[in-house]
Amino acid sequence: MKTYKNIYSKIYNKKNLVLAYKKARKGKTKKRYVKRFEKSLGKNLLLLYEELKNQTYKPQPLKHFILRDPKTRKISKSSFRDRIVHHAICNIIEPLFQKSFIYDSCANQKGKGTLFAIKRFDFFKQKITNNHTSLAFCLKCDIKHYFFEVSHKILLNILSKKIHDKKVTCLIKQILQNTAEPGEKGMPLGNLTSQFFANVYLNELDQFVKHKLRAKYYIRYVDDFVILSKSQEQLQIWKTEIKIF
Repeated sequence: MKTYKNIYSKIYNKKNLVLAYKKARKGKTKKRYVKRFEKSLGKNLLLLYEELKNQTYKPQPLKHFILRDPKTRKISKSSFRDRIVHHAICNIIEPLFQKSFIYDSCANQKGKGTLFAIKRFDFFKQKITNNHTSLAFCLKCDIKHYFFEVSHKILLNILSKKIHDKKVTCLIKQILQNTAEPGEKGMPLGNLTSQFFANVYLNELDQFVKHKLRAKYYIRYVDDFVILSKSQEQLQIWKTEIKIF
């Protein structure tokens, strides 16, 4: 596995911070917090650059609100300056991991999404049923309270397999621990970094299902996944093995 050292400076690179700012403001240019940041744009970006460079950066407390669509979820909203940092991190480290993601990991990736997942499901359904002429079965699962149960230790261990830069690890730790209830698990639902880390974390499951279980027809969208098979018994066996994993 290829590893990466000395990448922290790429995160606070001025060009990367400008790009991160542009991504963070996309679709939100009329928001008051964006306009407020832009009143002293050069000064604010320079301050962020200095804080990251000198490792004095501290994330601001999150704002929490409840969203019901249809299930109730607690969303944690980061400040605009912190969202710029999230984009700056993802700009650099996301490409390092994406190559290892399976094709049928459908969430939070360019060119993927719910429509892509539905099309893949229809394609697999056609294959497994011989164009709807034979019986087949589907195992549909999700991971209970996924974002709130993610182990920081396991996530950091996965990230450290590729990233050999302690400064990057320290920055990621700060973001993970910036919650209302600091602890050893959980990620704020709403952070861009959380969406990316969710894929990194469950890529371990993807690799297990595809290469150890050799399940051919498997699709994952964040913490929801399906496996199709001609054998109901096979799906029961896989369900047990996934649960253990």
